[in-house]
Amino acid sequence: MGTGASSDNGNDTPPIWGGGDQSPGPSRRPEPKGPLAHVPIGRVSAQSLLSDPRYRHLRRRVILALAVGIVVWLLLQSWRVGVTAAIIAAIADAIQQARMDSSIPAWRRASSAERRTEHQLRRLERKGYRTLHARAIPNSDAQIDHLVIGPTGVYAVDSEKWDRRLPVRAQGHRKLFHGPFNKKDRLNEARWEAQQASELISRELGREITVIPSLAIYGPPVPWRTLTIRDVDVFSGGFVRKWITKRERSLTADEIDAIYRAAERVLPPRYPVDPAPSSRTVGNMSR
Repeated sequence: MGTGASSDNGNDTPPIWGGGDQSPGPSRRPEPKGPLAHVPIGRVSAQSLLSDPRYRHLRRRVILALAVGIVVWLLLQSWRVGVTAAIIAAIADAIQQARMDSSIPAWRRASSAERRTEHQLRRLERKGYRTLHARAIPNSDAQIDHLVIGPTGVYAVDSEKWDRRLPVRAQGHRKLFHGPFNKKDRLNEARWEAQQASELISRELGREITVIPSLAIYGPPVPWRTLTIRDVDVFSGGFVRKWITKRERSLTADEIDAIYRAAERVLPPRYPVDPAPSSRTVGNMSR
């Protein structure tokens, strides 16, 4: 048996910082003394924010809203209708951007499953979580779809798109079935990926880091909230954020940053950011 029965919310997971090593985490920069202790901070203007590449989508949205508002105002000679049209255009652009934006390159997206999980995880950024998408396990063909580091721990999330016509069922905490198909190999793969990530990050940082494996299933209904099967937490894809945030806080901001940077170094991206068009091949990415 693996971990045995698990509670619905998975709160029985062992601590993230394991082992007997009680050495302090990443050292903090000392507080400045003397005249440097109170350095005034300049205000950030709206113009500087809009010129920042990270806010390029906001600049485009403002231009779009203004253009639509002006055109409608000129056609109908009503500034109220023009303002309404501008607001509607901005809202429509925001909705479209939320559906289409992804840090996973569009040319290699396997299915909607990864994008749906990524959209959920993006909403955790304001709570201090950081995510690496499509990270390769060195010397293998395996990858972690989403590696999440945040206040409640470190998680390896694999997104699965399954046929909704076939039921999902489990036998105890050892077997997972999708219709007649036994998903033992998929569970073993998810567990192995998390173990490899844990070993690589732990070696890089010099202290033990536990990476919790999981499968987020989209398509068929999952008849439980969270169930640990072969040491892998299995749940419905829409439950990703709750599964992560319902745990106890165990990492500080400095620890999150240290783990994130270590993971960036030891888990390379599976796909190049800007591949040449000639090298963009489409493989069989389905699970």
